Amino acid sequence: MSDKNLPIWEVFLQPKTGAPFQHAGNLHATDEEMALQNARELYTRRQEGTCIWVVKTEHIISSSPEDQTSFFDPADDKVYRYPTFFKVSKKVKGL
Repeated sequence: MSDKNLPIWEVFLQPKTGAPFQHAGNLHATDEEMALQNARELYTRRQEGTCIWVVKTEHIISSSPEDQTSFFDPADDKVYRYPTFFKVSKKVKGL
């Protein structure tokens, strides 16, 4: 079976315990066990991570670039989300 027929898996690595996972790349594999083993061989040869996630590319859901305006609307009517909304006491130094 050629690589073109195998499912694509996305690989995410956690650099150290408690850190957020980072996308490392992708690979072809027949199942999750093969994907995990291949990810370990390809992306952690020098002990770069503490944990690996593998996810079939087809299971990732993404927003569309056409929806950028409505999907990432800054919600200007909620001014309390911005730091300029809050008053800082003059006693606070270094801000």
